[in-house]
Amino acid sequence: MPLLPEESLPYFENLIYLPMVLTILERDRLIMEKSPFKLKRPYMHLMDHAIKEAQQKLKESKQYARNHRMQLLKGTHDDTFTEYVFNYNGFEDRRRYLNVRLRNRVEELIAIYLGEVKQA
Repeated sequence: MPLLPEESLPYFENLIYLPMVLTILERDRLIMEKSPFKLKRPYMHLMDHAIKEAQQKLKESKQYARNHRMQLLKGTHDDTFTEYVFNYNGFEDRRRYLNVRLRNRVEELIAIYLGEVKQA
């Protein structure tokens, strides 16, 4: 049996990526709020919906982590890699993520969350 069950990996990765997604979306929303857009409301709705969806997914992932005794810790990082420590049921798994991969995945997730908005 592997130390880290395959079904837990998406939750661990949500705990890595979603805080970054939320930070960027919230910062961009503030910039948009102050910008001279003539009709801001559609853009603000889009941003608010994306933030709400990402927050809900993060909440679900945190709940799953609590229920399954999972913990994510940020390890060392440099210009190329960031290390994360996945603790699961007393076992520790260290994984290194290429910073470019982190950035690209966050960008993909932002596009997904912004694309999920349906017409009101």
